[in-house]
Amino acid sequence: MTGGASVTKHEAILEGAMGLFLEKGYPGTSMDEIAARAGVSKQTVYKHFADKHSLFSAILLATTGEVETLVRWTLEEFADPQKADLAIDRLAQRFLYALMEPRLLRLRRLVIANADRFPDLGRTWYESGFERILNTLAESFHRLNKLGLLNARDPLLAANHFVGMLLWIPINKAMFTGSEQPFTEKELQHLAKTAAAAFLQAYGTENQKPRGRTRRSA
Repeated sequence: MTGGASVTKHEAILEGAMGLFLEKGYPGTSMDEIAARAGVSKQTVYKHFADKHSLFSAILLATTGEVETLVRWTLEEFADPQKADLAIDRLAQRFLYALMEPRLLRLRRLVIANADRFPDLGRTWYESGFERILNTLAESFHRLNKLGLLNARDPLLAANHFVGMLLWIPINKAMFTGSEQPFTEKELQHLAKTAAAAFLQAYGTENQKPRGRTRRSA
């Protein structure tokens, strides 16, 4: 077997397994089904992964790489500290659109559903993903605070407040209803803008705080 063929089969197994885990959950997915979906033998699956748990772990941990995009956006948006208020508004929209992506919502449900079964895996997924984003935000807020452009004495708490206000409504609705698109793009934009305005009202300097209410677009 050539190296290229091996890599192709490895990727096919990962892709097939992810589809099944998202469709049927961890307990409802068998290695036989994964082999069939990937178009390989069951023996081939075991050559690449010792068991279903190791395959499940590989899939979830690989998705934390998507956090790189959110981290990069954060660093890009705050590259010019003097435009912090605009950066917060833009970042809120970019974050919300990305985190409400249907595939990511399904992965989030999958991790939560198996948190009791695999607590270490859930903890690693959180630390490598969501917590890293919070820390990156906190570092940016700390820098803005030192420059007198933000009133965030506890930057990490401010980061949690920012993401919390941004995600509370849409994520809860998506998680509890099972809907992959509980809001239209226009509604997500409104949620992002009002969350950014609320954050600046709490943590912004006087010249950054929104004047009057943020009106919902017609």
